[in-house]
Amino acid sequence: MGNAYPSSGQTPSNAVQPEPTPTDQVLDKISTSKGKNDKDWNYKKYLKAFKKSHRPTHLTAQEFNRVQDRKPAMLKDIRRYLWRKFGWVNPKVIKAFEDLPREYFHFDYQGGTDFSASAYEYPPRTFALGWGSALSDYEGQAYMAQLADPHSKDRVLEVGTGSGYNISLLSRMVKDAYSIEIIKPLGQAVSQVVKPLGYTNVHTRVGDGYYGWPGVGGFDIIMFTCVAQFVPPPLFNQLRPGGRIIIPIGQPFKHNQVLYVYRMDSRGRVHSKKYIPVYFIPMKGTMGVAAAQIGITLPGNEKVYRHAKRKPTPAPDLPIR
Repeated sequence: MGNAYPSSGQTPSNAVQPEPTPTDQVLDKISTSKGKNDKDWNYKKYLKAFKKSHRPTHLTAQEFNRVQDRKPAMLKDIRRYLWRKFGWVNPKVIKAFEDLPREYFHFDYQGGTDFSASAYEYPPRTFALGWGSALSDYEGQAYMAQLADPHSKDRVLEVGTGSGYNISLLSRMVKDAYSIEIIKPLGQAVSQVVKPLGYTNVHTRVGDGYYGWPGVGGFDIIMFTCVAQFVPPPLFNQLRPGGRIIIPIGQPFKHNQVLYVYRMDSRGRVHSKKYIPVYFIPMKGTMGVAAAQIGITLPGNEKVYRHAKRKPTPAPDLPIR
């Protein structure tokens, strides 16, 4: 299906106002490297990986260096954004953004050209990948990643591979990462992108995400990068006790979409909670047919859950979990 167009950066007029942000010096401590890509990542390896992925690139060495120089600013923005939204910053999320070369995933598959020179842009924005799919903005991806609370032994399933960036990001924090893309030419092309980076725990395939990935076993995290009218029933059957489903719920091309988290307790009961307003591209395939058959509509006056406002925490005690 492809990545989404999240509106997580938008704050409704009735939203709870964010707490004061700690100093940049303190936020910068929530980092495990110098803010660049992997220390071995350079222009020569960028070109080699692009070639192995069977994609052309027109990025020059000078442009590559300018892109790398912008990356620390993106990381700082993500730290400040997560602090405003959650009141804490998960260092694993920051480390994943540090290690992953975002410019490598900036590619228009339908047009057959890269837009790597625009990586780490500010303000963050979405980019078209072709066939109606898009690469989400990095603030929205950071929000969903921290909300998912990934752990090193987790198995994650993503519905909507898109550029491959989001599943690659999650793969840096979990044991195994699976992703399904319904758009065949996009899914086939992106399946060749991750391997040149040496990520061996990422698995992709073309298919209808409504049915999940049968035969793999239970998932700890299932994340949707497209909006659905409801959670596909087969995915509850593929969720482990203690697992969570992160999914935008709402109508296609409408601004009433809300990000939900469904959690399954140890007894197999499912509990849901609403978070922020979002705007995602629609889930294709069986979802549209199933929703039309049962005539699903969503109430328009439900309140959206937001993180409880906390008392400001002194900068030296910034919670790092």
